[in-house]
Amino acid sequence: MNREQHDSSAWFGIVSDIVLALFKGAIGLLFNSLTLLSGALYSASDALAAVAEKLKLKAPSKQMLRYRTKEAIDPLIAVIFCSMFIVGGLWMIMTAATTIIGEEIEAPGYIAGIAVVLSIALKEVVFQYQYRQKKQNKQNMQNYIENHRYSLYTSIFVLLGVFGSMLGQAMDIFALLYLDALAAIVVACLLFWRAYRLLVTAIYVPELVNGAVENVMPLIETVQRVHGVILVDELIAQEQGHYIFVKVKISVNPRITVLEAQEIANRARVLLLHRFSHISEVNVEIVPYALGYPYKSNHEDSDADMPTLIQ
Repeated sequence: MNREQHDSSAWFGIVSDIVLALFKGAIGLLFNSLTLLSGALYSASDALAAVAEKLKLKAPSKQMLRYRTKEAIDPLIAVIFCSMFIVGGLWMIMTAATTIIGEEIEAPGYIAGIAVVLSIALKEVVFQYQYRQKKQNKQNMQNYIENHRYSLYTSIFVLLGVFGSMLGQAMDIFALLYLDALAAIVVACLLFWRAYRLLVTAIYVPELVNGAVENVMPLIETVQRVHGVILVDELIAQEQGHYIFVKVKISVNPRITVLEAQEIANRARVLLLHRFSHISEVNVEIVPYALGYPYKSNHEDSDADMPTLIQ
């Protein structure tokens, strides 16, 4: 997936989350559903978190190797968005608690149930579209699936809250009428968890950036040992849970064949995967060494007339 497709897919997800938030919020207000209101807040948090991802910062270049760590969320943006999540969650908990304590409680209108089903269907359609767009990038795909899982948990609680309360009114079971407010509290707690995850990500990454050169020097040194690698131009390490995704750009002799260049890239990739068990995937980009002649690679003399495949 190229850069333009990635950007369009990301903005499509943001716009769809905003539309879902407005839709669920309006239906929740009109048809007396606190769970739908809490779902609207969570959809809004999805949109804000996606915006934070788009506003990621990149660590500055390091030494001659031009090392970059993974992109980091701006701590200030993370704090602002987390504050909004927390305020919205607290408001929802207080509103739900007031409803539970109050003497009169009503089930949401049947339109709220239809809105829940429609919103879940729309969210799934957007997920499938973005999943197909992101599946070429394993790191982005894994992060997206993890975020979607929490959104799915939220949708399940919203569904149980709305339909449980409606069932209680239809069957004259008074206790079930509280499900809508209780589910809203659960969704508000998920919103707090969302704020915590975003804040921890923003705080942890700068700490990683400060020690970036020391942390990745073993990786760089390992790649430089591969025959045919002249220079490690760039190395990016991105976390995937407990594992690391590595993207490395290496310079090779511009006179070698494409087959030889691919062989060098494969050797570098295999060496990193075998030597470092915490690395889950390696993406190697090859560029010709272009700082002028004469130069000498570590696998052949610079005055060789014909390149040979590395044995």
